[in-house]
Amino acid sequence: MKPDLATLRAAVEEFGGYAQPDRSWAALLAATAPAIDLSVPAHRAAAHRWLNAWGCRIRYPKDGEPPVFDEALAAWWEHGHAALPPAGTRIGELTDEAIEALGDCFAELSAAPAAARRSLGPTAASKLLFALRPAGLMPWDDLIARGLHGGRDRAAYTAHLRLGRSWARDLLAEAGVDEQALVARLGRPGHSLAKLLDEYCYLVHTRNWSVTDGERPVPTGA
Repeated sequence: MKPDLATLRAAVEEFGGYAQPDRSWAALLAATAPAIDLSVPAHRAAAHRWLNAWGCRIRYPKDGEPPVFDEALAAWWEHGHAALPPAGTRIGELTDEAIEALGDCFAELSAAPAAARRSLGPTAASKLLFALRPAGLMPWDDLIARGLHGGRDRAAYTAHLRLGRSWARDLLAEAGVDEQALVARLGRPGHSLAKLLDEYCYLVHTRNWSVTDGERPVPTGA
């Protein structure tokens, strides 16, 4: 369950075969440079496209329909962004107070309307928070959330952040280097440890993957 450096390296190498996530992430960064600001309509539209590229299936309004998702995101950002940790905060640096505040952000976003008769939901909320603070926050999907925490509510989300913080600190201690050096050593310079840990969770819980012979990944049951 808990990744050591060898297991994380194998997961990162395996995830390298999935090109779509990095393409959609690069598109989001390009559309929102130098930083995502959800008070900007174009940035909200870019976030909508990115969430859908990550499988969230949030409906685009037709001509004449109210932009439910756009308006809800703008309303949340007006007050919610102040509760986010400073940009650049890394997952191993999250404080207990910051995690509790993020739990509130997650709960509000999860309940925010995304379309008629549909809320944003816990998967999209976690992914959006990751997009806003990619150095510090791990997203999840349904299988990751239920596999690790038995649910997808606020308590499960804060538990996910605490788990990621614990993993990150242990990995950094094992490596004996800072995060920038560690992710470069793993072949992913410029990425965050939060992102690499999410890749590990995705492979293990969503793709049913495991490492059975050192650093060589094979599918479970092979």
